[in-house]
Amino acid sequence: MLGFFERLTRPFPAQEPEQPPKGLLAFCRHYTRGMEWPLLIMSISSALLAILEVSLFSFMGQLVDWLVAKDPESFFSEERANLIWMALVTLVLLPLLTLFHSALVHQTLLGNYPMSIRWLAHRYLLRQSVSFYQNDFAGRIATKVMQTSLAVRETVMKLLDVLVYVLVYFSAMLFFVADADLRLIVPMLVWLVFYIALQLYFVPRLKRVSTAQADARSEMTGRIVDSYTNINTIKLFSHTRREEDYARESMEVFLKPVYRQMRLATGLSVSVQSLNYLLVFAVAALSLYLWAGSAITVGAIAIAVSLALRLNGMAQWIMWEVSSLFENIGTVADGVATLAQPASVVDKPDASELQVSRGEIHFAAVSFNYGKAVNQLQAPVINQLELTIKPGEKIGLVGRSGAGKSTLVNLLLRFYDVERGQILIDGQDISQVTQESLRRQIAMVTQDTSLLHRSVRDNISYGKPDATEQELITAAEQAEASLFIHDLTDPKGNTGLDAQVGERGVKLSGGQRQRIAIARVLLKNAPILILDEATSALDSEVEAAIQASLNQLMANKTVIAIAHRLSTIAQMDRLIVLDQGKIVEQGTHAELVAAGGIYAQLWAHQTGGFIGLE
Repeated sequence: MLGFFERLTRPFPAQEPEQPPKGLLAFCRHYTRGMEWPLLIMSISSALLAILEVSLFSFMGQLVDWLVAKDPESFFSEERANLIWMALVTLVLLPLLTLFHSALVHQTLLGNYPMSIRWLAHRYLLRQSVSFYQNDFAGRIATKVMQTSLAVRETVMKLLDVLVYVLVYFSAMLFFVADADLRLIVPMLVWLVFYIALQLYFVPRLKRVSTAQADARSEMTGRIVDSYTNINTIKLFSHTRREEDYARESMEVFLKPVYRQMRLATGLSVSVQSLNYLLVFAVAALSLYLWAGSAITVGAIAIAVSLALRLNGMAQWIMWEVSSLFENIGTVADGVATLAQPASVVDKPDASELQVSRGEIHFAAVSFNYGKAVNQLQAPVINQLELTIKPGEKIGLVGRSGAGKSTLVNLLLRFYDVERGQILIDGQDISQVTQESLRRQIAMVTQDTSLLHRSVRDNISYGKPDATEQELITAAEQAEASLFIHDLTDPKGNTGLDAQVGERGVKLSGGQRQRIAIARVLLKNAPILILDEATSALDSEVEAAIQASLNQLMANKTVIAIAHRLSTIAQMDRLIVLDQGKIVEQGTHAELVAAGGIYAQLWAHQTGGFIGLE
């Protein structure tokens, strides 16, 4: 039966993720799609539970009056129907309604609701632009996803469950007390006015401090995760104490709103509890006064005092529920700032799939400066660049640091959109095709190879998920990686291709990571290949061993290679020399050396194959 309730909502909605709206209510509404009917039924069942529970108190008052006025013989004969009805309500109706409400809350909503939010938010963030991740901690973003999903659930469910229950309960309470004697509701109404006043004073302050606390918590988590991620660097530079201070600084910032929150909580708790004691005293005193004047019955006193005591117990619960509600609202508001950011690079609504038949690349008057204004003292990173790479041509990009080599590659991969001009592949403007189809046609080996915290098999097959076992093994052999892969183990007992490589591949050497990356690209076998210092982490012996594989990899492909070690690209069909975002020289290695320009200077200044500082 509980499985039926679990299947009423979907934890992994199928719809394509969209940018969430930035308004608080609209943001919650966006992530509540598919949960509307269970939430509505939950609210109705909460209201019914509240009415039935208060009716029990009313029945207890009637029962007291019956016991005072009747003898046992007449009591059971005259009130048999009422007794049977209340027995059914107590023993059958209330348990069944409680079971239904609990199953709806716990099975249908508490698990699936936040999971659907995480699923949609994670899928949207995976489509975010590279610049989004460059401006934030990965740990902080992950924390926002986890915090915000729970906060949206708590906000919506408290509004539709707890507050509905409280409002209906209090309204029913006033009705039954007024039915006993209208004057008895006066202390409760006065209590309500002061209770609302206390909430209006404390809750907004709690909301503000909770927003600050949520942001400080994310910052603290981000700093801690950053330290763990870069533990090798910390150990290398002996900066354990520095990292302690770095984390403590964020922890101290986090504690400030925590202390403010606890002070407000103490003030609210003491104020509400004092108000509750005054309510119980006022109701009891007024009841005794009216009873002394024969204005009310003993049963009416029982109803009023028992409900006042019940309200006394509920008030603390209501207070913390309302405080928690606004704390969650603060967390949602903080999460909106991160999760609702628009992507800077998006596909056009009618974007087509990129079709690569030849592999020609054309940069047409491309300019780019990372969105910064261009001034007379500093030229754009890429400045009116005009370049055509023929199908199957292998070019090398050369230039001092900051010349624009990596930026040019990032623009080709559409990690950023060009600010002026066009980039065309086989005559297709890459801004008019889908990003996924564009990057499927481009393979890249980078200098700083980052592997997924998964098995070697998963990392290599990332290039071609449907590859056969033999294709995967062949790619590893061609990349000269099969020998060290065979010897790999992990703490869980996995070996070889099934061994885990650790976060970002930290369990492997730089050369091993590079060879796995090359195997991955060999398996992908895309028509356009980018090599960004592809052999920089390899020793000379291994580099020579896999050079034949790289030559095989480059066959019949359009290749763009970046290397500071000029000897690795000297044999390319054409070398392009960039300076201040422009092409200043191009030609073969021999032609450029003979020309005596920038390339010749770089070649002359190399020591051990690396570009000098000049």
